Order: sequence, then C-alpha cells, then structure tokens
Amino acid sequence: MEDVRVLRSDEVTVIQINRPERLNAFTSDTVDHLNTAVNTARSDRATGAVVLTGAGERAFCAGGDQKVRAREGDYGPGALGALATEELYRNIRACPKPVIAAVNGYAFGGGHVIQLVCDLTVAGSTAVFAQPGPQVGSFDAGYGSAFLARVVGEKRARQMLLLAERVDASTALAWGLVNSVVEPGAVVSTAIEWARRCCALSPTALGVLKHSLNADTEHIAGLGRACFDTLSLFGHMPEAREGYTAFAEKRVPDFSGFRTGTAVDGRG
Repeated sequence: MEDVRVLRSDEVTVIQINRPERLNAFTSDTVDHLNTAVNTARSDRATGAVVLTGAGERAFCAGGDQKVRAREGDYGPGALGALATEELYRNIRACPKPVIAAVNGYAFGGGHVIQLVCDLTVAGSTAVFAQPGPQVGSFDAGYGSAFLARVVGEKRARQMLLLAERVDASTALAWGLVNSVVEPGAVVSTAIEWARRCCALSPTALGVLKHSLNADTEHIAGLGRACFDTLSLFGHMPEAREGYTAFAEKRVPDFSGFRTGTAVDGRG
C-alpha cells in the first residue's frame, strides 16, 4: 500500500498516511488503504491498540487532495466506487481496540475528522485544526459537523465550520478537541506510550466501553452517509467546481453568483 505504511511496535500497530509531499492529503486509494489497515489491525490478535499518524512533521492529513479533485472532478475511483471516508470513520469507531491519533502540523477537512473520531488525540504544539471545506466547494457534514458539535460545543463548532477558522493546538486542548499537547518530536512516541498503557488493560472491557461511548452518537453514521451522498452530487456542480478550481489555480474563489436561491435555503 504505497499511500499507507503499517508498522509494529510490540502490541501496537502504527498506521501512517504516507503522502508527505501532498501534506498527507488523501485520494480514494489512500482511504481504501486506510480502511484495509484499520480492519486488519482490528482482526489481528497480536494488536492491542492502534496509533494513526501522518508522515513528516508538516501535516497529519490535509483532507482530500484538491489537486486531484480539480484534475479529475473527484478523488479517483475507489474500491467501493467512490471516496470511502464515511466507511473509514465508522471503521475507526467500530474497532474495539483503542485508536489514538498522533497529530503533527495540519489536520484539515477529512483529515481533521479522522482525528476527531479517534478515541484519543495527542497533538504537537504546532498542530492546526480546521474544516475549510466551504473554501474549496466541499463540506464535512455528519461526523465533521454533528459529532464535532458534541465534542467542542455548538458555538465552537459553528465557529470552525461557518468561518472556516483555524484552531491552534493550545485552543484545541482548551476546547477538548485533543487530549494532550506535546513537543512535535514527541507526538508519535507519546501516542505509542498511551497505546501500550491500553494494551495492559482488559481488551474485552475496552471494547465494551468503546461501544458504549459510541452508542449516544451512532445515529450520526446515517446522517453522514446521506450528507456524503449529497456531497458526491454537489462535487459536480458549478459552485463546487469554482471552489476546487480556485484552489488549484491559487486564487480566491468567487461564490457570489451562487448565493441567491441556493439548494439549501429552504425556498429552492
């Protein structure tokens, strides 16, 4: 799996997004590889916990690869026929083993949602979190909005989503978006240390506790699926095309022509 590296550290499986030249932004292939890696770790009896991280110190994951999207109109064909991020979010949550995100640098868009649905997050002091989808003609509804609001509160979620505002590591810690902030060079080692602590505990107890913690927000999976299907359609509309084309051309997008009578203003 070229886009993803899987490493072992005793009972801990480390899954690394390996596209540092693209800030670990994902294509459909990348997400397919992540799904395979998470599901393999889930079924591996030798694995007690999982650490999910990105190669290099510049980014954990910058979300979907907008250059690929601008060139091809989507993120390329995937094993399920489309980008399987919703499946990835559900697989991380469904895995009965603790999944710990180790975040250096940028965690944007879908990359931010990946760390959000992990059970714990260790962030580097230079980490930055954001949901910039509306800037590039996209959105992360479902877990990227409803679950985000559960984690940080309604007003803070709206601040991140409706202003496309970036959140630094210290603010993320204060908001409860991450569990700990450490020096960038200690992020992965700290996450592995936490994973090893999990491995010393009863695996059945951890699995039941994780499913219990998920129960209150399981309905978001259905909402996320519906929103992702809407995003798939929206991605081929002129409004979305203006967003990702502007990104590829390194200019400010002009959405002014799409403002009146939008599909979601309640009037059609």
